[in-house]
Amino acid sequence: MNKSEQALSALAEMDELAARQSPIHRLHPIAKLLVTIAYIFTVVSFGKYQLSGLAVMALYPVLLFQLSGIPARTCFHKLRIVLPLVMAVGLFNPFFDRSPLLYLGTVPVSGGVISMLSLMVKGVLCLTASFLLIAATPIDSLCAALRRLHVPSLLVTLLLLTYRYVGVMTEEVSIMTDAYRLRAPGQKGIHISAWGSFLGQLLLRSMDRAQELYASMLLRGYHGHFHYAAVNPFRPADGAYLVCCIAVFALLRFVNVAELLGRLLVR
Repeated sequence: MNKSEQALSALAEMDELAARQSPIHRLHPIAKLLVTIAYIFTVVSFGKYQLSGLAVMALYPVLLFQLSGIPARTCFHKLRIVLPLVMAVGLFNPFFDRSPLLYLGTVPVSGGVISMLSLMVKGVLCLTASFLLIAATPIDSLCAALRRLHVPSLLVTLLLLTYRYVGVMTEEVSIMTDAYRLRAPGQKGIHISAWGSFLGQLLLRSMDRAQELYASMLLRGYHGHFHYAAVNPFRPADGAYLVCCIAVFALLRFVNVAELLGRLLVR
């Protein structure tokens, strides 16, 4: 299996995760979308030295992993390329902020180290929450929720078609890669001298497939407005989930629960 086929398998796996049945999957897409946005805003709003408060915010993705049945290993495996880039954002903070902020026994810990860890935790939590939203919500339902929130139709259609066309383009790359390997047996990868022609052929094939897809959409009645998947009505349980989550996020943001628990344990 080449890398293109692995990418196709990963896309199919995401669709399979979104098609599962669990209490989180059955929630209304608007509720899940708004809760995810509120969670990301709450995480980002923490100060650069409020590492203990961020640690408590990790309870939300942990609970969602348990309730949705989505393996945490799958999440971090799919985010393995992005996570190191996000975590590298604050690597230079210890060099600019060297003043001691706290002591672990007799070892001083500078503010730069705390702010670096804070940025890393923020990035990991935001990416994990976004992954859980995509993994627990089909893309059609998510786009339908965006339209109900009055997001411009053009943007939502571009999002949906881009997501769908990634699989088509990846399939073209897989076919071309297999054809190249049959003509160059024993060669690892594509030789640099063939990169230009390979990308040119990929562009031409992608344009042809795009024209075919657009023609098929027109034959099915597309006239500039996409008909999204039907979404179940907004239930009281969805509203309760939305209100409770936002209330808990506000509580965790303005009350340092970790510090309170620490004081109780010390006593």
